[in-house]
Amino acid sequence: MADKRALIVWGGWDGHEPDKVADLFEGILKAEGFEVEVSNSLDTFADEEKVLAQSLIVPIYTMSEITEAQKRPVMTAVSEHGIGLAGCHGGMCDAFRNDTEWQWMTGAQWVAHPGNDGVRYMVKIDSKNPHPITDGLKDFEVVSEQYYLHTDPGNNVLAYTEFPLTGVGGPHVHNPCKMPQVYTKYYGNGRVFYNALGHNRAVLEAEVPKELMRRGFLWAAKSVENIKHVTV
Repeated sequence: MADKRALIVWGGWDGHEPDKVADLFEGILKAEGFEVEVSNSLDTFADEEKVLAQSLIVPIYTMSEITEAQKRPVMTAVSEHGIGLAGCHGGMCDAFRNDTEWQWMTGAQWVAHPGNDGVRYMVKIDSKNPHPITDGLKDFEVVSEQYYLHTDPGNNVLAYTEFPLTGVGGPHVHNPCKMPQVYTKYYGNGRVFYNALGHNRAVLEAEVPKELMRRGFLWAAKSVENIKHVTV
């Protein structure tokens, strides 16, 4: 695909600052040469012709409901046409809690964040699983929500956190685990990228989280090379 086009659709719970995150992502994508359309209506997803013209779809929509007419073009675009899907935090993996098909496509669903906002924790890059998205990046500290997710065991986990943290473990304290925070997966012919960070714009403006999003967008976006990789 010669032209790079991205569709950002934002909305849902205002606490995640979806409009400000959309503005940040628009800037990142435009700097990489994408033609970007930004919408605050899920009905944009129902326009199949528009959706299929994209290289990348970026949902930023938390705690909402999606209709079959809105959802189906996105799922078809990713699974059948190899169009990329990329997002973060609740904007992609706490978007539609009642829709298991969406969760299957995106690879996870938010379940809890013990301690709520303001938890200090480390995001650890999995050095044993090298990937272009994390190449050269180091572990980094975050002060935000620490997401506990139900995740697809087929996800390719690139970064994780130690869960739970001392003092904020709650009922999960006797079940320690490495909780996925950044991962990739395939959904049919399409590439999917997710970063659990992003409770607000400020978290994503930090150097490493912003770089992870930039690389994730580029990795997921449909291109001739990506399609060859999938179909070989």
